[in-house]
Amino acid sequence: MGINFKKLSLNRCIAGTLAIYLIYAMFSKYSYSPTYESDVTYVEATDLSKMSSLRFSLEDMIRLKNSVSMELRDLELKRRKILDELTTLTKKVNETRAEILKVQVEKEKVYKSLEQAKVMRLEAMEKNTPELAPPLHIVPQYDKESKYIFDKSASQCRLDYCFDFSQCPLTEELKVFLYPVAERAFVDTLMWQKALESSGFITKNPEEACLYFVVNLNKDLTKLAHWRGDGRNHVVIDLNNKSLSSMSRAIYARQYSSSYRKNYDIVLPFTKVSSDILSLPPLSPARRKYLLSFQGEVKSQSPEEQIVISVLKKLQLSTTDDKFLIHFKCINNVLSAEEEEYALCGTYQSREEILKESTFSLILSPQDFKITSTKSVQQRLYESLKFGAIPVILGYIDIPFQNEIDWSRAAIIMPKARATEVHYLLRTISDADVLSLRRFGRIIWDKYFKTAETVVATMLSALRDTLRLFPSPLEETPSLSVFNSTFNPLKTDPPPSDEEIDEYLGPIEPPLASPKFVRNYTYTTMNSYERWNVMFEPFHLFQNTPFDPVVPTEARFVGSSNGFRPVNGGAGGAGKEFSEVIGGNRPREQFTVVMLAYERDQVMIASLGRLNEVPYLNKVIVVWNSRQPPAEDLQWPDIGVPIVVVKTEKNSLNNRFLPFDEIETEAILSVDDDVHLRHDEIVFGFRVWREQRDRIVGFPGRFHAWDPLYGGWHYNSNYSCELSMVLTGAAFFHKYYSYLYTYAMPQEIREKVDEYMNCEDLAMNFLVSHYTRQPPVKVTNRWTFRCPGCPVTLSEDETHFEERHKCMNFFTQVYGYMPLLNTQFRVDSVLSKTRIPHDKQKCFKYV
Repeated sequence: MGINFKKLSLNRCIAGTLAIYLIYAMFSKYSYSPTYESDVTYVEATDLSKMSSLRFSLEDMIRLKNSVSMELRDLELKRRKILDELTTLTKKVNETRAEILKVQVEKEKVYKSLEQAKVMRLEAMEKNTPELAPPLHIVPQYDKESKYIFDKSASQCRLDYCFDFSQCPLTEELKVFLYPVAERAFVDTLMWQKALESSGFITKNPEEACLYFVVNLNKDLTKLAHWRGDGRNHVVIDLNNKSLSSMSRAIYARQYSSSYRKNYDIVLPFTKVSSDILSLPPLSPARRKYLLSFQGEVKSQSPEEQIVISVLKKLQLSTTDDKFLIHFKCINNVLSAEEEEYALCGTYQSREEILKESTFSLILSPQDFKITSTKSVQQRLYESLKFGAIPVILGYIDIPFQNEIDWSRAAIIMPKARATEVHYLLRTISDADVLSLRRFGRIIWDKYFKTAETVVATMLSALRDTLRLFPSPLEETPSLSVFNSTFNPLKTDPPPSDEEIDEYLGPIEPPLASPKFVRNYTYTTMNSYERWNVMFEPFHLFQNTPFDPVVPTEARFVGSSNGFRPVNGGAGGAGKEFSEVIGGNRPREQFTVVMLAYERDQVMIASLGRLNEVPYLNKVIVVWNSRQPPAEDLQWPDIGVPIVVVKTEKNSLNNRFLPFDEIETEAILSVDDDVHLRHDEIVFGFRVWREQRDRIVGFPGRFHAWDPLYGGWHYNSNYSCELSMVLTGAAFFHKYYSYLYTYAMPQEIREKVDEYMNCEDLAMNFLVSHYTRQPPVKVTNRWTFRCPGCPVTLSEDETHFEERHKCMNFFTQVYGYMPLLNTQFRVDSVLSKTRIPHDKQKCFKYV
């Protein structure tokens, strides 16, 4: 409590004056007392006069005191007002200083960008990275006003002189004109017509088309409006398998033919309306009841064919434990077939039952070597792949998409002369190889033969790839903001970081972006994938499908040192601690955080604030799963990168894996809104992912186990030396897996995730392991992420683990086998300060 010294001094002064007056009055009374009685009256009168004047003086002093007190109070109020103004001005000064610092940082960035622009300008002047002008247009091989008649043999047709490339410029996408069919056409014709119409390549302007498709026309092809005399650039889908006019430049797609032009005509696979995927037999166990099965009947047998038949019949008399089901005489009805081919026996259902019990299925080529494909052969191949009976092809046949698919990974192909060695060869194939062959055959059937739509998509993609045209970019999910266009979210400075000050993140690239790496167009054809013959499957598996991951303006995918090759361009930048193929600090080589959130505003804001100034972070996508938008007065932290809040159609855990168009990076860091990761953990995990781009790289590990007591697969979250899953609540993965999850993964799995509101992380692990046949990579010793101050989460529900057990068994049924693979491998940084307990150290290997 303060003391007012001015007021205290005045009081003392007044009190002193009064005391002097009193002493003076008393002194006067005793010193000048009257000597004579006559003077008494006079003295008393004098005293009264003096006392009256003293009273008046005291009143004046009191009035003076009150006046001075009022003035002092006014001065005190002014003093307090001045102090308040001083506090306000001090706060403004501090804010101004912070703004000055921020402006200085921005100014430094601008200076660095200016330096980079100068470097790029200098490079452009020195022509180190020349840009190409559009190519010259190819001159057409004919006059559009006249009819050109092809004068060469049809059997000699090749793309170089039978195809008019002037209608298919490199700088344009593939465009297809489709001839209409009659409304009362056959069901198969309408099926293929609808498949073509839904392909996404159709144009209504025939003048801008590259290809002209016609389905199953029985009339004269030369009368087609754009046939131009020789049928150039036409693709005829001949479902009748009849010899329409082959003396033309048209490309024919048939199931039956004796005159396929290699690398020109298309072998049309058999297909039908697909059945429920859950009705398909499991891929395991490897061995089934019959080692080899075959049912077929041929009308006439050549001497050479009789020898083959007799050898195969003897397999049923084998003294080994292997069982064979080989019949060359149909017991039930026989489907119509050509003279030289083996007709199918029985019904579709009866053949299905036999194939489900067969490890291998025999397919014999027609006796006439000139017949390279028939409808029966293609149907046998289709059914064998579908029901998991590995095709064993004896003799030469034209297999669909031979240039796009490595059939050695799904079928056994050998000449008929080796019929006596079939049994020996099949016995040498291990169970692991049997499962691998069967699994790859199921993938081929599912992605290429399943329906007319998949066949058409593969056919068009194969033609596009042959013509060296860029495919259309993958369909991305629009990132619609939860805020309207006029709303301006409130921003605030992020909270103080709780990161360790002395935490060393290793050599960090400077904020200056790496120089953009430019390749000319020819690189796309020189460094494309060796299709179907690489270890990493997802990226090449869909190269010739609508799910083609091509970004025309930049590299499609940048490879790593583990054999992952670039597709249609792609090369590294100038990252000083990374090799060229691993990239630099350009935006595509950074990572995007995708955070799933649902009405936990403060938890989400705290998690966003912890991402402030994380190295390599490009953007944050908040997937807002609630129908209610965030509060308007919610203050979003300014973390130095854009925060995009995306609204969704419904509350679904599948939304976290949607391929949003706002994601411009290859790497995605998927996190929950309550996960707390240190900056050094994020940077280390990202660096590990850069060298393992085909795998999930994350922090919380889990594993699956078989329950021998009750049967079935169980989800386990206990601490263990093994793991088979990394939860996507804190994990890196490639953006391409979001396309696979959304478009290629069976719809039944996404529906199960919505039903349980659970298991989306398990579904992603199943998907990646299914295609790569590799386990995920766990980094650091993190095992779980607990949020003490967070509300109740879905994982705390009593049914959480029970539902995850059910999910694992359901996903296994969909895939036909258990794709997850166990590993005891974990990656820790050599700079890590982690201290592992002695009883846990033996469980891990370190890098």
